[in-house]
Amino acid sequence: MYRSHNCGELRSAHIGQSVTLSGWVQKTRDKGFVIWVDLRDRYGITQLVFDEERSPAGIMEQSRSLGREFVIQAKGTVIERASKNSNIPTGDIEILVSEIQILNTSMTPPFTIEDNTDGGEDIRMKYRYLDIRRNPVKDNLIFRHKVTMEVRKYLSNQGFIEVETPYLIKSTPEGARDFVVPSRMNEGQFYALPQSPQTFKQLLMVGGMDKYFQIVKCFRDEDLRADRQPEFTQIDCEMAFIEQEDILNVFEGLTAHLLKEIVGVDSSNFPRITYDEALKKYGNDKPDIRFGMEFGELNAVAQHKDFNVFNTAELVVGIAVPGGASHTRKEIDALVDWVRRPQIGAKGMVYVKCNDDGSFKSSVDKFYNQEDLALWAEKTGAKAGDLICVLSGDTHTTRGQLSALRMEMAERLGLRKPDEFAPLWVVDFPLLELDIETGNYHAMHHPFTSPKPGHLSLLETDPDAVRANAYDLVLNGNEIGGGSIRIHDKETQATMFKHLGFTAEEARAQFGFLMDAFQYGAPPHGGIAFGLDRLVAILGGQETIRDFIAFPKNNSGRDIMIDAPAPIDGEQLKELHLKLDEQA
Repeated sequence: MYRSHNCGELRSAHIGQSVTLSGWVQKTRDKGFVIWVDLRDRYGITQLVFDEERSPAGIMEQSRSLGREFVIQAKGTVIERASKNSNIPTGDIEILVSEIQILNTSMTPPFTIEDNTDGGEDIRMKYRYLDIRRNPVKDNLIFRHKVTMEVRKYLSNQGFIEVETPYLIKSTPEGARDFVVPSRMNEGQFYALPQSPQTFKQLLMVGGMDKYFQIVKCFRDEDLRADRQPEFTQIDCEMAFIEQEDILNVFEGLTAHLLKEIVGVDSSNFPRITYDEALKKYGNDKPDIRFGMEFGELNAVAQHKDFNVFNTAELVVGIAVPGGASHTRKEIDALVDWVRRPQIGAKGMVYVKCNDDGSFKSSVDKFYNQEDLALWAEKTGAKAGDLICVLSGDTHTTRGQLSALRMEMAERLGLRKPDEFAPLWVVDFPLLELDIETGNYHAMHHPFTSPKPGHLSLLETDPDAVRANAYDLVLNGNEIGGGSIRIHDKETQATMFKHLGFTAEEARAQFGFLMDAFQYGAPPHGGIAFGLDRLVAILGGQETIRDFIAFPKNNSGRDIMIDAPAPIDGEQLKELHLKLDEQA
């Protein structure tokens, strides 16, 4: 056998035992008459010792041939360590080696295989298999495994059945672009990789599988952002014979279970706010509620005071930054420059210092007196010592700018603590969104989302007022899950397609299979999908999902380790009936 124990389990109780270990050489220390080798596997590190007095003849020279990351097998006796190391679990013992075998040699790695490595992100992505040997990456992957096991445990105990759905499906217009796969057997035709198993899980409800889940890969060929991947993993769930309240209760339970079992946090508080309320209070539909700084709308107390910037604005809105009155003029000017950056796009910022003596000092004292500014403080909830930051402009843009400022100030003040967790539900989303460029409506979630009861008739008269029977679960300012109650009858689904601009023929060509299924007794149903990558990262106290994916793509959607995507040769193109445009 290659090993009797792993490199993380030996303790003082094993002293005197003969053992066999296998792993990678972390480092060696040669003092001439004695040599120490740190041997590592995924369980930990054990120190090996070779010395001239106690080791067999010839083994000292053999140990000197060991290089970093050599794979070796060592046999020997567990002995008490003279200089104990309290930083590792095996620090009380070491192995007096009697026999060593090199199982494989190694080139010198391009970066150090240590917790604090000297390797940059690009080089570590290229040699990801080496990066995985480092504790931070290894521990993240083990952490991800624990989360997925707890998800499966919880849902299985709730009566859910895990069902696999196809990866080669039909392309449908769901918002983002599909990855397409040419069919060799069917010339000129293509499969698509699923953006989600949406229609299949609805068909499973028609099939009577009333509680379904799947931990599934999904694919979107969209423009990439820092925390997006072209392939990602969902916890995909659907239930039949339920209403929105049933879904929210079950998946509050799942989230609370994960918080308890994974990070040891008891959480029974899942507040609910509407989409409109989230925008009004926080400027976005995934608010971080670990801290305050709720928006205070100031139109009624700031307009018509001869300050034309506010008088011509659709919205004047501010936040109170705790303790911000201590900011110097230079620091506030830097903050004004921050909101003016192209990424934020504000034209400027008005500020008010709330002094400890109850007075106010603002950048617009020329236009507003102390009584006026006191009303601003009341609207924003500002207290003595706070700084009121005010932006103005059109409602949608200004809310987004102030939301970015709110998050930036919370980051600077240390209010976004990774070991604190604040979940909430956002409900009552608009069913439709208007595309300003085309003038057409599209589904905010997807075409199968049901309008709230009583809202269907508004599609003809006031489509902007129609609210969806939809919900998002937000954790620490990140959407971790979203879903809806689905349309389950053919007539309502046909009406929805019509308002999304589908002709009857187009709807039939794209979704005829689903419309047909609805004619065979489709039950009321709904579901939710969690983004597993983001959920694991947040539970792990981070927000970068790449750190929790074994082989991630970079910001350009490339796997630089295997160099993909890559061209294919002419014969493959010919078999697939494809021809590249040589002029392109």
